[in-house]
Amino acid sequence: MTFRIELFGGFRVAVQGRAIAPEAWSQRKPAALVKLLALAPGRRLRREQVMDVLWPELDPKAAGANLRKALHSARRSLFVDKGTNLILSAGDLLCLPTDDVSVDVDDYWSLVAAARRTRELDSYAGAIELYRDGLLPEDLYEDWAAAPRNELRLDWLAVVEEYAGLLEARGDLNGAARAMQRLVAAEQLREDAHAWLMRLYTLAGRRDEARRQYTRLREILEEELGTEPRPETQRQYAEINSEQTSEPDLTTELWERVGDLRVQSGDPAGAVKAFDRALASAAGSAAAGPIHRKCAGAWLMQHLPDQAEPHLTAASALAPDRAEQGRLACLGANLSWERGDFATARRLADEAQEIARAYGDTGDVAAALEALAFISHVRGDWRPGLQAQIEGLAGVELGVRVARFCDFNHCLSQYQLYGDVFAGDVGDYARQTLAVAERTDAIPAQAFAWCLLGESLLLQAEWDEAAACLERSCELYEPLGSRSVALPWLRRAELSACGGSHDEARVYLKRAAAIATVTPMARHAWSRLHATAALAAMERGEPEDAIRAVRATQRAAARYGDCLTCSALLNPVGAQAFALVGDAEGAHALATAAAQFAGSFASSAWSAMAEETAASAAVADGDHTAARDRFQAAAVLYDKAGHTFWADRARAQRDALERRNAQGTRSS
Repeated sequence: MTFRIELFGGFRVAVQGRAIAPEAWSQRKPAALVKLLALAPGRRLRREQVMDVLWPELDPKAAGANLRKALHSARRSLFVDKGTNLILSAGDLLCLPTDDVSVDVDDYWSLVAAARRTRELDSYAGAIELYRDGLLPEDLYEDWAAAPRNELRLDWLAVVEEYAGLLEARGDLNGAARAMQRLVAAEQLREDAHAWLMRLYTLAGRRDEARRQYTRLREILEEELGTEPRPETQRQYAEINSEQTSEPDLTTELWERVGDLRVQSGDPAGAVKAFDRALASAAGSAAAGPIHRKCAGAWLMQHLPDQAEPHLTAASALAPDRAEQGRLACLGANLSWERGDFATARRLADEAQEIARAYGDTGDVAAALEALAFISHVRGDWRPGLQAQIEGLAGVELGVRVARFCDFNHCLSQYQLYGDVFAGDVGDYARQTLAVAERTDAIPAQAFAWCLLGESLLLQAEWDEAAACLERSCELYEPLGSRSVALPWLRRAELSACGGSHDEARVYLKRAAAIATVTPMARHAWSRLHATAALAAMERGEPEDAIRAVRATQRAAARYGDCLTCSALLNPVGAQAFALVGDAEGAHALATAAAQFAGSFASSAWSAMAEETAASAAVADGDHTAARDRFQAAAVLYDKAGHTFWADRARAQRDALERRNAQGTRSS
């Protein structure tokens, strides 16, 4: 017997393809019971959870009586034959049978996960259509529906935006415009969405529609907020009205834009094709130089220096200005290290940095600094390389480019914290770096060093010392405001969560989220943030929130790209959450990711994370012997890495599993 539960656009239940009449749900509480179970992770809830949600004002005895009545009524509405029951009781749990029930919300999450993994348009389109009018529109004023409704709405908006970006990247401007029309209809006050739609109309030659869209935006802002469009949107409208862009230039600019979008979405092969199309119409012109440079960058993203080199040569021959020369030097550095010529790579990166500081913009300076840091990293001399660069930060005011430099090095520093070769003395290195930074009065480097020292102490469970160091790091980064570096705030959130100060952890996470929203290092910041949010949720006993963090990571990765190093913590914590709600598929997906990451870098700590993640997957499978052994293996590896807190946490999970097994044996 198969049951289908649909929650998007309204509540519907079908048995063997036959719809149950709406009159069967004339009583709201039995229907709410089925809805709650369909939305719950693992499709199961404890009776007291249901009682707290549906009858919060009643004492436990009265609420229990109401639950029994609602359960009886729901089962009667779902009755098919004597041997079939949709709502099962298992001790204190109420459950929907996993094998017999399908829920459209689960289908949505599966389609979204597939879409973000494969970037296939059909999966995106399927998820967008399945959403219909949102979750349970008839329950708009029910508190229990608010959190899942908001989560799904935010995700759907992100999915529509990703879908529009992919369509535009493939040159389907009209399809992208249709997707953005849906986004604008759902979020009428999102000016950036209106501006995007105006640009799509213009690129597709639909200038009258672009003008009407601007008029509509202006009317909405005036009516709802009493404001007018931002200056940049007004300039965009003026350009549309003046028809400054001719068709031949539009073709070149469009394909260049398509290439940029494909680079941002992690599709360098597609970017090369787009840049080639742009070059076909820009050949010989000054506009071809930057396109050749971008094409070279796309080839280097695929680690193909031989294909990149002709484009670098062509770009260099087109008389670039000094800023562009710096960008080419930076790419030349990347090409050289791809070929193993680290001396040339270092020389070119130094040249790129010098030119960028004199002639480039913030992004050019940051790219050159990142190239220098990465070259030092692959050469194995990141530590002295960073200390040498600190001299260049002496007396530099805190700014976006310095924050980006620090953030990138924070990412590379994770190899120091988690790598067997470095972890033993990373605290000493942080102290040495702090001394160099203080001697040269390099404030940003001091903030970096305090954070690295705090991280090292945190992993060793030296709570008080870690807190002092991380607090000092935040104080030094504070002048940047929202353009700061998120990591010390996230580590403070981690520290608070581990110490049971959950309200404090939320404050730090909120501050880090504000930084992540505007940072140019978004893929690092969001990866770390969602991993820390998942840990905080698990420490306060809320696996459902941890699972939401896992899904939020997928959304952020689709938009900004991801960083496996910065999100490594998400795998063991997320798998533990999935195991607790009985989602074996979710736990195994994270176990696979953790194993692949651990295999790419020799590290006891990352191997320990892979073992811990696999242990949770075994728990979800019901294989408690394998789970116990893998938790123990994880603890041993964490001990080897010197990560005291995580070793103790793995042992605690092993011991809890053994206690449950012992209780089950006594009960039987």
